[in-house]
Amino acid sequence: MSLSILTQYLPQHPGLLPQWLALTAFIAIGNAVQAYVTLSYTRRVYLGPKAAKDGRSTPDATSPATPLSSRTWGTWTLLQGVVRGYAAYDISNPVMYQLAVITYIIAGWHFLSEWFIFKTARLGEGILAPVLVAVTSLIWMLCQWNYYLQ
Repeated sequence: MSLSILTQYLPQHPGLLPQWLALTAFIAIGNAVQAYVTLSYTRRVYLGPKAAKDGRSTPDATSPATPLSSRTWGTWTLLQGVVRGYAAYDISNPVMYQLAVITYIIAGWHFLSEWFIFKTARLGEGILAPVLVAVTSLIWMLCQWNYYLQ
């Protein structure tokens, strides 16, 4: 399969933002599926309290994530992925653009509050990626607001 066949399915709007939205939508949907299948990733994001002084604590032992909370998080992530996917392909629609912005605000608030307020997440690979994606995407979308919503 050639690359040109794949590119015909990508958003056709100018700029990289629509393709970024499609990528984050695809990743979110993948994370949602993963949250339904296993607790592994969810427990890496929500590590819980710091490891015991002996250093033998693992995410399985310290994470507050349960099968129910993982599936709930997966459903929430799936919804965000669907909104971002629709926005990627209809980025000049003000309602879709605004909804996509709101998904990043909610995600950023959620992950940062779990890290700094509720202490269910802590610095590590599990929390850094979603925080960076949420904050970067939010800033990017706000900076490009007038470009895509003319």
